[in-house]
Amino acid sequence: MAAAGDPGGTDSYRSPLASRYASPEMCFLFSDRCKFRTWRQLWLWLAEAEQTLGLPITDEQIQEMKSNLDNIDFQMAAEEEKQLRHDVMAHVHTFGRCCPKAAGIIHLGATSCYVGDNTDLIILRKACDLLLPKLARVISRLADFAKERADLPTLGFTHFQPAQLTTVGKRCCLWIQDLCMDLQSLKRVRDELRFRGVKGTTGTQASFLQLFEGDHQKVEQLDQMVTKKAGFERAFIITGQTYTRKVDIAVLSVLASLGASVHKICTDIRLLANLKEMEEPFEKQQIGSSAMPYKRNPMRSERCCSLARHLMALVMDPLQTASVQWFERTLDDSANRRICLAEAFLTADTILNTLQNISEGLVVYPKVIERRIRQELPFMATENIIMAMVKAGGNRQDCHEKIRVLSQQAAAVVKQEGGENDLMERIHADAYFSPIHLQLGDLLDPSSFIGRAPQQVHRFLDEEVYPLLKPFEHVMEEKAELCL
Repeated sequence: MAAAGDPGGTDSYRSPLASRYASPEMCFLFSDRCKFRTWRQLWLWLAEAEQTLGLPITDEQIQEMKSNLDNIDFQMAAEEEKQLRHDVMAHVHTFGRCCPKAAGIIHLGATSCYVGDNTDLIILRKACDLLLPKLARVISRLADFAKERADLPTLGFTHFQPAQLTTVGKRCCLWIQDLCMDLQSLKRVRDELRFRGVKGTTGTQASFLQLFEGDHQKVEQLDQMVTKKAGFERAFIITGQTYTRKVDIAVLSVLASLGASVHKICTDIRLLANLKEMEEPFEKQQIGSSAMPYKRNPMRSERCCSLARHLMALVMDPLQTASVQWFERTLDDSANRRICLAEAFLTADTILNTLQNISEGLVVYPKVIERRIRQELPFMATENIIMAMVKAGGNRQDCHEKIRVLSQQAAAVVKQEGGENDLMERIHADAYFSPIHLQLGDLLDPSSFIGRAPQQVHRFLDEEVYPLLKPFEHVMEEKAELCL
C-alpha cells in the first residue's frame, strides 16, 4: 500500500491537472511550499510593522525570522497538525522551532485568516498575472491568423446550416472578440483585488487595539503598512474573520467565462475539422485512433472542451460558499476553497496553454472551402440573378418562379441522387435567362458575397485588439508547450 497522502506515488491518486496538464509555474503557486512560505513572509511583515510602531520586537528576532523563511520542516508541520488539528498553529510552532528567539512574537495579535486569507489573495493575484500574458498570446496568434485570411471567403453557418458567406478571418474575429472581453475582465478583477489586511478575529481589530493600548491611529497604520509590504494598493475596511467570499465568486466567474469562450472556439474548430476545412496541429507520429489508422482526431480541441466544462462548473462552489457564510465566518468554506480555487486556475492555465498551441498551428484547406462554396453558392446567388434579370427588362415575379422551379430540381439532384449542384447549368440552358448568361460568372464570384468582412477584420484588429495587447508585447514570442 502507498503511504496515505503520498502525492508522488503511483499507488496514490494525483490530480491530472498538476501531474499531467498545468504548467510548473501555476502548479508551484498552489503548492505547499509557496503557501507556507507566504505565511512566514506575512508573519515577518507583521512583526516588522509592529516593531516600527513601537512594540517590543528586536532586530535579532526580525533577522531570525528572515533567515528562516525557506527553512520549512514539512514533516514536523504535518506531525504538529495531526496533534493540534489546526494547520496555522502547526506552522506557528514549526516556524518557532527554527526561530527560538522570535517564537514568542510570531503571529502576535493575529487570527488564522491573517495568513490564510491574505495568502490566498496574494496567490490569486499572482495566478492572474500568470494567466494574463497567456491569454494575450492566444489572442495575438489568432489575430495573425485572422489578418492573413481576412478576405478568404467561406460558407457561413447559422444553426449549423449553410448561410451567407463570411470570411475565415472574420469568423476568427468572433473568437478573438470573446477572448478580448475575457482579457479585460481578468485584468479588471486582478486589479480590483484588495488585501484582507490586519483585522483580528472577527474583523474588529480589537486584539491590535489592545496591543497598542487603545491607539487607533497605530492600528490603522499597522494595517496600511502590512498591506503596502504585500504589494496591494488597498485593503478591505470591513471584514468578518475572512474577506468576503464574493471575491472568490468574482474571480471564478471570470475564469468560468473564459472557459465558455474557449469551449465555443474549440467546438467550432472540431466542427470545421469534420468538414475538413480547418485542422488543429497534428504531429508526424501522432495517432488519432488505436483502431482506425486514418483518423485525425482534434484531441487538443477536445481536451480544451473537456476541461472548460470543469472550469465552468467550478464557479458554483464559491457561489454556494458565499451564500452560507454565517455571520462573521464559518469553517465550511475551507476544504471547498482548497479545491476549487486551485483547480480553477490550474484548469484555466491548461486550456490557455493548449489553445495557444492550437492557434500557433491551425491549418486551413482553401480547396475544400471553395468546393463547399460551389455547392451552396448557386442557391444563395438566386436573388442577385433575379435583380440582374429585372435590370435586363425581365419581370421579377416570372423570374422568381423560374428560379424556384430550377432550384427545386437542382436540390433534388443533390439530396436524392447525391450529385453536384447543377442550378447554374440549368439556368445556362434556359433561354429565358439568355439576357444575363454572360454575367453569371461575375454573379457567382464568392468575393462579392462577403460584404465588408475584410474591412471589419482590419478595423477590429487595429482599433480594438492590437491596443489591448500592447502591454504584453514583451512576452509575445513565447511558444506554448503541449503537455501529455
